[in-house]
Amino acid sequence: MNRAFLHRLKPYPVWRRLVGLTGLCLAVALGGCASLLPRGAAQTSKPWSDYNQAHAAFERIQPFVTTAAQLREQGIDPHVTPNISILSYSDIVRRLLPPSGNDFALDPGIRDCMQAQTACRGFEIDQRHIDRKRVGNFWLDFLDFRRETVTTGWRFNMLLLVVNDRVVYKIWGGQPEISEVETTRNPLGPLQGFGQSVLGRY
Repeated sequence: MNRAFLHRLKPYPVWRRLVGLTGLCLAVALGGCASLLPRGAAQTSKPWSDYNQAHAAFERIQPFVTTAAQLREQGIDPHVTPNISILSYSDIVRRLLPPSGNDFALDPGIRDCMQAQTACRGFEIDQRHIDRKRVGNFWLDFLDFRRETVTTGWRFNMLLLVVNDRVVYKIWGGQPEISEVETTRNPLGPLQGFGQSVLGRY
């Protein structure tokens, strides 16, 4: 029988089998690479866990009725609850008093605060929950060819004025639903900034 023919019938060397097996395992592993993409979160979890809870708490506050003790029962206590700022009288003036100094059109609660001066305190609550997640192909992201970041979450802020341990004014703002997609493309991938860095040396 022809020796060349017999040689072709011999099995592949062990090292070739190992290379093929390694390639197969790598291909399977890369299927789950999306889970390796970085993600992050920025959140203030107290005193409310979502936007609806925060807005409902605001609605329960009644100017000239709700007391500081009732605020504490709702978890609004700057000495205990994180992310609540105490505004001084000068802070309140800068934010709420018109540049002209004419308080004719001001809310009655703001006028009471201006008259009380240093006896008036402001509570500013800024709460947010922001999730940032990179999506897409792992290797395109890893090699900096294409990066896509999805940002979701919500924001809520509230300002209260308190005179003699009673709320006299309230105002709120926020963003119930945050949904943003940011895409960055670099045709040269990791070499994108190489030319600029070289030119910058000269």
